[in-house]
Amino acid sequence: MTTHDYFGDLTTSIRSQLAPGEEFSANLGGESSEFVRFNGGAVRQAGSVDQLALDLDLARGSRHVESSFTLSGDRELDDARIAQALASMRTQLDSVPPDPYLMRPDEVRSTAVTAESSLPEAGEAVDAIRRAGTGRDLVGVYAAGSSVTGFADSRGQLNWHESANFSLDWSFYLRADKAVKNLYAGTEWDTAALDRKVEWSQRQLDVLDRDPIDLEPGGYPTYLAPTAMQEIASMLSWGGFGLRSHRTKQTPLLRMIAEGATFHPSITISEDTVGGTAPNFQEQGFLRPDRVTMVEGGVFNDHLVSPRSAREYGVATNGAAGGESPQSFRMEPGDIPADEVVDRLGTGLFVGNLWYLNFSDRSACRTTGMTRFATFWVDDGEITAPVNVLRFDDTAFNLLGTRLVGLTDTTELIPDSSTYQRRSTDSLQLPGALVEEMTFTL
Repeated sequence: MTTHDYFGDLTTSIRSQLAPGEEFSANLGGESSEFVRFNGGAVRQAGSVDQLALDLDLARGSRHVESSFTLSGDRELDDARIAQALASMRTQLDSVPPDPYLMRPDEVRSTAVTAESSLPEAGEAVDAIRRAGTGRDLVGVYAAGSSVTGFADSRGQLNWHESANFSLDWSFYLRADKAVKNLYAGTEWDTAALDRKVEWSQRQLDVLDRDPIDLEPGGYPTYLAPTAMQEIASMLSWGGFGLRSHRTKQTPLLRMIAEGATFHPSITISEDTVGGTAPNFQEQGFLRPDRVTMVEGGVFNDHLVSPRSAREYGVATNGAAGGESPQSFRMEPGDIPADEVVDRLGTGLFVGNLWYLNFSDRSACRTTGMTRFATFWVDDGEITAPVNVLRFDDTAFNLLGTRLVGLTDTTELIPDSSTYQRRSTDSLQLPGALVEEMTFTL
């Protein structure tokens, strides 16, 4: 029996156990994943994870309680766990207050999506990674496998999403605190694509072996690679697009809604569900549209609206999750050929990674953080020397607005590599960005 069918059978059984006036919704999350840790170019640890977890919500009117537990795949054992959870939740229902913002879908809309992918056998991937580490100190983690997400409720709705992807998050370590970092990830494995990334990392490693330079605080022309843009996009997603954060004036894009501030006309940002790896439904069973364009041509266009915010503020939901953050973030590419960014930069900084980001002034979308791993000085279109760690402090209205020169003509798919509870299905699709000046404070 497939996991899809097993989930359907379980929820049919739950439906049959409901008392008069009761409703339920259930969310399933699971994975079948392989993890391999590398150090010194060799396998140091390998393992696999197979897990299923069920989040069950029992409601009577607007009162509801939740229970979460793992599933074993053994029907008798799982039925017993579900029966125990239902009994426990029934005893709590009369004690919890009504939820004024509880909202359920008006119509039953079942879906089933199995995303196409082509992943290698674990041995094939490990062999390719070990070859990439020959003669180098390769350090990193390879993670691959399938993820499943399901929703079902007492009305008979059943939604299913199954996808598979891989990610190799690795560094070539040189010495002390010197390393170059790279990421190869996606849904279609291509050894030639990995080889190209390895070649680029080796070029960076050769430059990293030169004497580093210290830069004085100030503003420098900068190229931000997609992996550096990932950190900036993640900060924007922290309250930047949700209706609730806008209505409560806690959004980092406050200047957009209060003062009419804009980004550069080339900036278009969307929740691209059809192009991402996250499910096309959320935890209350509302479906997501193929795309929600939050910023179009530099101007704020639309919010992500969860069902709870929809009920609270009297607007329609567009299927956003409770946190109202993008799960399939996409920034449209520009017109700068990706293989010409160093020439276009001329003289300035090539930044491959950023880390330790936080808001230094949230209401102004001002962020501070550090350069990470290999950051290079470019002189007349040639990468010449590594640059010691820098701290930046700048606002997205500069980096994606008044100081943006342009975006690369290609984007990179960057899956969320977090594995808290289970592997994330979130992703970002990002170009690189060339800015005429980025402000560094030390």
